[in-house]
Amino acid sequence: MNMNQLVNMFVRLFMRKIMNRGIDASINYASRRRDGDEKPTPEDRQQARDAKQTGKKAKKMAKLARRLGRF
Repeated sequence: MNMNQLVNMFVRLFMRKIMNRGIDASINYASRRRDGDEKPTPEDRQQARDAKQTGKKAKKMAKLARRLGRF
């Protein structure tokens, strides 16, 4: 393996970790976002739970799409 391949490998690894962290943070932010400082109602809690589950499903599907894209 030459130096260029090693550098590319580490850059891809680093970028993948940063992208995943950013995606996770944005999904978490969107799932807990509320208007004002009032306490969440049961409907708000259910909606946040659903949004978090949808985010998890989206991440799984993106991972599956990347895996299938290799073939």
